[in-house]
Amino acid sequence: MPIEMPRGLPFSVDTWTPSSKKKRHHFLTHAHKDHSSGISTHSAYPIYSTHLTKTLILQQYPQLDDSLFVGIEVEQSVVVDDPDGRFRVTAFDANHCPGAVMFLFEGDFGNILHTGDCRLIPEYLQNLPQKYVTKKGKEPKCRLDYVFLDCTFGRSSLHIPSKHLAIQQVINCIWKHPDAPIVYLCSDMLGQEEILINVSRIFGSKIFVDKANNPECFQALTHMVPEILSQDPSSRFQVFEGFPKLCERAQAKLAEAQANSLPEPLIIRPSAQWYACEEDLPKTERRKKESFNEAVRDQFGIWHVCYSIHSSRQELEWALQLLAPKRVVSTTPSCRAMELNYVKKHCFSSHITSSDPLWKLLDIGVGAYSNLDASVKVVGCSPMMEGSSKTCAESQLQLVKISAASQKEQLDLCTPSERPPLTLFGKARFGFQDSTFQHEQKKTMVMKSDPQQIVTNRAENESSSQDVELKCENSLEKKIEVDVTEVPSEKLVEKETEVCKIASQAPIILSRGFNESLRNLYRSMNVSVPQPLPSLVELMNSNKRAKKMRWR
Repeated sequence: MPIEMPRGLPFSVDTWTPSSKKKRHHFLTHAHKDHSSGISTHSAYPIYSTHLTKTLILQQYPQLDDSLFVGIEVEQSVVVDDPDGRFRVTAFDANHCPGAVMFLFEGDFGNILHTGDCRLIPEYLQNLPQKYVTKKGKEPKCRLDYVFLDCTFGRSSLHIPSKHLAIQQVINCIWKHPDAPIVYLCSDMLGQEEILINVSRIFGSKIFVDKANNPECFQALTHMVPEILSQDPSSRFQVFEGFPKLCERAQAKLAEAQANSLPEPLIIRPSAQWYACEEDLPKTERRKKESFNEAVRDQFGIWHVCYSIHSSRQELEWALQLLAPKRVVSTTPSCRAMELNYVKKHCFSSHITSSDPLWKLLDIGVGAYSNLDASVKVVGCSPMMEGSSKTCAESQLQLVKISAASQKEQLDLCTPSERPPLTLFGKARFGFQDSTFQHEQKKTMVMKSDPQQIVTNRAENESSSQDVELKCENSLEKKIEVDVTEVPSEKLVEKETEVCKIASQAPIILSRGFNESLRNLYRSMNVSVPQPLPSLVELMNSNKRAKKMRWR
């Protein structure tokens, strides 16, 4: 699922949520369903896309109105009028699937390249404006402020072959099995049409697509390459549905041929997913997966070819070196951009000033802080996003740390009304600390005290302070969970002092088990309590009355 764009930008890209619907302009990079999910519910005018993408989307979501879309084709620029300032958008071929584009945004917010899903190779990157591309190792004339990057294989070490080589492997696999009466091609996904076109051209045969069982693939091919389609179910070449249950259906086809004493059909799946999948395979199977020069057969009888419409990690690193952006944001939450070598070397230590477009991107006003200098340091590399996506929040800029205390006071991003109130008890005492801090390994310290020093009261009726049941025990053990080692029992005062120090780091659930001196020490800590809680006042008064009654 694509990530939300930062709140300072007036547009969204490939997201269709209540948050993105509030944006004034919407962009759709391509027609894959994971990028159009929610469009029928949260779409809003205008939606910028290529004509082919619009056609495919309207097939998938017939309830959408054609008037929602504004056309923008490859290498075409559109100037968008916006209340916050005009900006220019240019579309470039993303080398992903038919109709897929990257968007280059240029405006007051900076220069932003959003790749959508892409496969970045030299001939496609060279189509970008030359001022953004490095030449002979020199920095580009104008650096991109941000690249929102498809990092699908950013964690993988796969040496993915080019599309041309992968298609040639499919052709070679078919040549090596001339006796196969039927060749099933698992190429029903948008973006694999090039395989079908080449197979049809080289073998001089049209390809059958089951219109009833695979209507989306049939309709898409009808719009793009109707000349390769066959209506004859006995055709040798047929499109085979990839998912779900590909392995079970493949085994059924092979078993059927064996039962009828017929030659086995050839089932080919061009995809990089099988190669990237982490499976508990024997060493021999793992060695097979590492081969990218020819088709590989798995235990289910399926022949795999490594075909990808996403960039490999090596291609991503190369593309970033060529573009040299200031910051990189992953659009695929499964892999963060900060895991790429380029980002580690060039983005973590970058500095920003009051004129940096980062403030505009994050919708932070810096008019009153124009004297900020380069001491403001970026410690992450994905900007803070608007929206409720948990994965987005995990991949955002862990944003701004200001070295000087005065600057930190000037740029206070949390207003007083937004800060949690400080109270005597509860998690609010921990301010903005991570809640996982409370779940660290704990030890138990047993504190023994004289019964004269500890009194436990239980009020049966909170409205009456007179009906108080006194309970005293000769030896009372009170366990407090704290993150310290045990303390010698003979030094009660030292124990109480240490317990109070620990109390600033560990949650305290109840106060009734502590004696008066311990509560006094606790109240002396650096905790902002303007007024005691009413329940604490009542408890203190009850304890005083109980002591007076005891010594009478």
